[in-house]
Amino acid sequence: MVVRENFENKLQELKDKIIEMNRLTVSSFEKAFTAFKTQDIELALKVIEEDTAIDNLEAEINQFVVWLMVKEQPVARDLRGIIGALKISSDIERIADFSVNIAKSTIKIGNSKSLLSMTNIEEMKEISIIMLQKAVQAFLDENMMLAKEVASLDDQVDEYYGETYKRITSYLSEHPEETNQLVQLLFINRYLERTADHITNIAESAAYLIKGRIYDLNS
Repeated sequence: MVVRENFENKLQELKDKIIEMNRLTVSSFEKAFTAFKTQDIELALKVIEEDTAIDNLEAEINQFVVWLMVKEQPVARDLRGIIGALKISSDIERIADFSVNIAKSTIKIGNSKSLLSMTNIEEMKEISIIMLQKAVQAFLDENMMLAKEVASLDDQVDEYYGETYKRITSYLSEHPEETNQLVQLLFINRYLERTADHITNIAESAAYLIKGRIYDLNS
């Protein structure tokens, strides 16, 4: 009984690390978008600098998972939870990388007159934040309904991505003088679409923990 209780405490410690990594990533994502929207180069540079903390936490989670698997030799549901945490930390780290990419695009755009209003990028960002919170919570609470909600929201992001791509490329053909900013907007549009894909991966990891089989929530 004591052995099981100790193991449960270790699993909770692993979950706490995932929660902290997610918190840092959401903060990075919000800062990156604020920097982009307000054309704040200093804040963009701060996002890039602070990414190291997220990378370090992912490495810490990886080491913790290896230690748990060797020491505890988990099976069945416990093993699925540990593997899920490992996969989720990788997806969260990739989302943090997209925050850095948005910050880098912000620096490249500089102080040019913003063309953000012609896109759906703000809407995509807001949906992505909601998706990420739901996906991680689905894993922590083993909530299949939340996991499915993430997939539905991913469809919305995909629609916004397609609309924004068409608007930007159409505008680009008529305003070649705006090429630098428009290309960066295309990149950011893509970063957000890929962010939503990685969040869907997190929801699928939650579904795997809950149901014991691999789910394609976009099928």
